[in-house]
Amino acid sequence: MAMRPKLNAQPNKSLIDGIATLQALATSPDPVGSRELARRLDIDAVKVNRLLKTLAYLGIARQTADRKYTAGPGMHVLAAQSLFASGLIRNALPVLEGLRRFGHTVALGVLWQDNVSYLFHAPPGIEASRGLGRIGLLPATTSGIGIVLLSEHEDDEVRELYKDREIPMFPEGIDQLLAKLAEVRRLGYARVHVADARDHHVVAVSTGDPAHAGVAMSGWIPEAATAPLVDALRAAANEIGG
Repeated sequence: MAMRPKLNAQPNKSLIDGIATLQALATSPDPVGSRELARRLDIDAVKVNRLLKTLAYLGIARQTADRKYTAGPGMHVLAAQSLFASGLIRNALPVLEGLRRFGHTVALGVLWQDNVSYLFHAPPGIEASRGLGRIGLLPATTSGIGIVLLSEHEDDEVRELYKDREIPMFPEGIDQLLAKLAEVRRLGYARVHVADARDHHVVAVSTGDPAHAGVAMSGWIPEAATAPLVDALRAAANEIGG
């Protein structure tokens, strides 16, 4: 279920199913058959098969020797064209490189439904070019960028998005998440403690007007070190713009 603007007309279900199929294909780590994809999407298998054949006809998908489907050249062309046309990566790269002086992981991501897609994610010590597209989709509530971008939405939209679902990192449910989003709105940034094997912190701000992306730094960030990082992130967000 996606967080969507309210429509004045009935949405086109065929287009929605086609885009869902395209996204599922784009995020699958391995070639996938039409029946398996239909199962993942809970869409009629005959319809998914027809959509995949159409995407293959357009070159957006391609069929492998074992008759499964994977991303085709057209998908890569669309990705490259959209990134170039938006100017987001082109504008952001030198700014993100400048943030690496703090010695933390630097990231740029966008919110898609209840996930974050990282366009750039570069830990200390790797070349900036290796930070492009190195991480796929992650649950938004496990991400500082996800949290700061969720905070841009109204509470009722967030409630609808997570209706009758478990919320990663928020075991107490929707009220716990909404309290966190209220804090983010009040502060103007997100600070998230990720209690995994790395036990790290993420500090994130949004960029764009209206906000469409988030920029973050993560690592071992004591509370006292937060303010200068937030200042640097806000300056970076202003430079990236969009």
